[in-house]
Amino acid sequence: MDTLELKDYGIKIGDGEKLVIMAGLNVLEDEGLAQEVCAELKVICAELDLPYIFKASWDKANRSSINSYRGPGMEEGLPILEAVKARHGVPVVTDLHEPAQAQEVAEIAEVLQVPAFLVRQTDLVVATARAVAAKGGWMHAKKAQFLAPWDCANIITKSREAAPDAQIILCDRGTSFGYNNLVVDMLGIPEMKKLGVPVTMDATHAVQLPGADPRTSGASTGGRREGVSVLAKSAIAAGANGVFLEFHPRPDEALCDAPSCLPLSDAKELLGTLKEIHRVVS
Repeated sequence: MDTLELKDYGIKIGDGEKLVIMAGLNVLEDEGLAQEVCAELKVICAELDLPYIFKASWDKANRSSINSYRGPGMEEGLPILEAVKARHGVPVVTDLHEPAQAQEVAEIAEVLQVPAFLVRQTDLVVATARAVAAKGGWMHAKKAQFLAPWDCANIITKSREAAPDAQIILCDRGTSFGYNNLVVDMLGIPEMKKLGVPVTMDATHAVQLPGADPRTSGASTGGRREGVSVLAKSAIAAGANGVFLEFHPRPDEALCDAPSCLPLSDAKELLGTLKEIHRVVS
């Protein structure tokens, strides 16, 4: 398996390395909240000796309703991410949705995330791979809800044909199972690792119930918050090299995907447990 490194931060991911934590907000709401969440998670990860990457989206383009909150957009959002980096000295992971965004986002974020629904879009994958290769960053490609784990080989091949030096991570976030439901096959984690790249688990989005939020009669995504820790722990036990989590000081007030968001107050206990499971498995 490849061992990847963000050289400016000394963060490595791969078998035999520390468990990498990608955690933060689902979507940027304002700079103050982003700074607060990053500060708290950075302290927790430092105490646990876990490498930390701050996560937040500047736009959530895949919404159930046109009226759903999407975020501040690239013009306002990227400067917020840059300010968080400057203050806390941590790398950033954020997503993008169009090929033309890749270079600009890569100027700010060390880890560029290709959303699950877009991971078969050749132009986006190619642009992202080239952008991270040019900057020495990582591409975090989410396995689509409709893809088998081994089909992710095409994502890796396509990326490396476009940019041989691209550093790629695959991320599981569940598979569509009937209507309004996702399941996670933990056997998929070692299957994706067989492709020679590190694998992470997005435990937050994997508990979503697409189009099934009773508060909005299906105009937004529901979720099972209580399942996040179950999936995160199971994924680490199955060999995942990192975990992707979303927190909020007041999760029920989160402007996006509130039913799947964890309370920030739960972060220390959960991350401590994940570290211990990773130690035992390793």
